[in-house]
Amino acid sequence: MKLTRTIEIWKVKKLIKALDAARGNGTSMISLIMPPRDQISRVTKMLGDEYGTASNIKSRVNRQSVLAAITSAQQRLKLYSRVPSNGLVLYTGTIVTDDGKEKKVTFDFEPFRPINASLYLCDNKFHTEALNELLASDDKFGFIIMDGNGTLYGTLSGNSREILYKFSVDLPKKHGRGGQSAVRFARLRMERRHNYLRKAAELATQFFINPATNQPNIVGLILAGSADFKTELGKSEMFDPRLQAKVIKTIDVSYGGDSGFNQAIEMSAEVLSDVKFVQEKKLIGKYFEEISQDTGKYVLGVQDTMTALEMGAVETLIVWENLDVKRYELKNSTTGETVVKYLNGDQEADQSNFIDQATSGPLDVIDKTLLLEWFAENYQQFGCTLEFVTNKSQEGSQFCRGFGGIGGILRYPADVTAYQDGDMSDEDYDEDFE
Repeated sequence: MKLTRTIEIWKVKKLIKALDAARGNGTSMISLIMPPRDQISRVTKMLGDEYGTASNIKSRVNRQSVLAAITSAQQRLKLYSRVPSNGLVLYTGTIVTDDGKEKKVTFDFEPFRPINASLYLCDNKFHTEALNELLASDDKFGFIIMDGNGTLYGTLSGNSREILYKFSVDLPKKHGRGGQSAVRFARLRMERRHNYLRKAAELATQFFINPATNQPNIVGLILAGSADFKTELGKSEMFDPRLQAKVIKTIDVSYGGDSGFNQAIEMSAEVLSDVKFVQEKKLIGKYFEEISQDTGKYVLGVQDTMTALEMGAVETLIVWENLDVKRYELKNSTTGETVVKYLNGDQEADQSNFIDQATSGPLDVIDKTLLLEWFAENYQQFGCTLEFVTNKSQEGSQFCRGFGGIGGILRYPADVTAYQDGDMSDEDYDEDFE
């Protein structure tokens, strides 16, 4: 289920990218989103009314495009007897392709989690704001990093961290001077500490309580810092009880501010084990560990990874979510042989990749698919798990730039080169079983 969710999220991200890039003439592009408890009959009636209104558009070309889009939406809705449990998203219309031609497109799907937006828009572009919110509404954790120099408020959601606010404070230090005024100095110091705690507690309520619902907007809260301020805040009567109930861990960190925030994320990894940011760091960290120890249980680069997949050796396939590599199935028109090539943007532009080296004959394209899409459809055939990673974390960025954005952790040490060279031929296997 969890893996399917990863792939669903990647597919929605990819769809959003394609929809955002699409443009049409006039207002011929319909964006329709129906929340879970909506009625198909209501939307069908609304589209019928819109059809009547659109019939009055003066421009013939624009009128025909809009009417065609509404008809397409009506036809697609006939496939549904009721709105699916997570709602329904429908995009349809006539888009203008890169070479200036018009093309009719229709996308309809049930989102991977309930969508609470209701939308109907005719425009010259598709509106994807609600889909972006769908991706952004992952579990959100709050962080308060507090020490004697100031406080930082931040959130971690999925693999993105955000600093909401930070302020510094100048508290008087303990000292033995003052003579008869020592008690007064101590009292002033305690008063300043008290005011600091009050401000920190009030700001926590401001950032982590949703004013519309009067409920926390986070699923968990982590208090961190280098002094005992964090503990005092957690126990203080000034600290909102609704947030006190959400505190899942109190952590000692060596720094305050940004560095303390990063350290707190790492040190609370167990608690945040379901957060994508930590999962990604842990996954790529394990991959780098296999490489540094030279266990042989790793593979990197497109060609070696595909070979290891064919061997059935890959346990976890790790791919950058924006990997720009396409899978070409090519046929030699002279010999009839079929070959598969994996080409990036630069290699696609090089025509020598579409010519057979032995016969110098042209290779005809039978099939062309984005490698990521091919993985999403076929990874289960190789008995591996598929993990998409971003380049937002330090480890993710290193994986994408230094390792080409594709690799795998193997079940056992495997000699990929020997397999590619054909050393492990069928005769070797036959001899073993004779």
